[in-house]
Amino acid sequence: MSIRMFWFSCSLMLLSRIIHAQATDPATLSSQYITVLGIAQDGGYPQAGCTSEHCLRHWRGEEEKRHVVSLGLTDQASGQNWLFEATPDFTAQLQQLQQASGISKLSGIFLTHAHMGHYAGLLQLGREAMGAKSMPVYVMPRMKKFLENNAPWSQLVGLGNIKLILMEPDKPIQLTPDLRVIPLQVPHRDEFSETVGFRIETSEKSLLFVPDIDKWPLWERDIRTEVARVDVALLDATFYQEGELPNRNMSEIPHPFVAETIALFFPLPAAEKRKVKFIHFNHTNPLMLDGPERDTVKKLGFELATEGERIQLKK
Repeated sequence: MSIRMFWFSCSLMLLSRIIHAQATDPATLSSQYITVLGIAQDGGYPQAGCTSEHCLRHWRGEEEKRHVVSLGLTDQASGQNWLFEATPDFTAQLQQLQQASGISKLSGIFLTHAHMGHYAGLLQLGREAMGAKSMPVYVMPRMKKFLENNAPWSQLVGLGNIKLILMEPDKPIQLTPDLRVIPLQVPHRDEFSETVGFRIETSEKSLLFVPDIDKWPLWERDIRTEVARVDVALLDATFYQEGELPNRNMSEIPHPFVAETIALFFPLPAAEKRKVKFIHFNHTNPLMLDGPERDTVKKLGFELATEGERIQLKK
């Protein structure tokens, strides 16, 4: 065999191995999945100015930072990523999504509401940072008006860094032929905008994302019925139980306690309870860190969202 033929043969073998590796690597499959990019309440973990033991554990190097709640949605077939929420941790979360998916393109951002942890990261799209061009940002009507009429968000609109796309409750947004997002309006402290959760659907699986809501009975929908419709439900777990904020009137921030959600779902079959993954933990919530409460919740049949985990929607 000539040297030229030898090297040609080696090149073919190497190319074959590369193609095979790509074909068997989950990240290169024509799949659709969610990446959990953050699990903390709006202030993150640790929170600014916190000198309590649970925050000091991070500064002593005993606990890792937790990012503000956010999801990445990836469609490998079309080579697209979407973000759910634009948090104060936007920079790290966008990098994590791009690295995990191998896709640099960001095709849009879905916002739930106008509380600090859910839209402050939009500023990274502006002229001082990314200088994005017409980034699609999916919003409800009041949220659209809020961003258009209040600085510095109005500058993003005026300079064309973002393009606001209006959503309607319960009206599907078709992202690809087999991937759609449905906004579900929920009750919450709506000082500046309404609040939504999302149902993300493919032909194989679906996921419910409700990071912020007031007490479950205040919603006209039965959360148990909504969870029954999906395969995975990422639900508001801001506070573990009553009394968690000793210096605050917790009725003014009426998130459903984890204890209340557990009581609501506990009579249901184990398969239904396993669908529930708690997310959006305040830094005071003991479920944020390793401890007996985490073990208790898991033993009762429920799950806890973790940063970096992938939830497959379609293979």
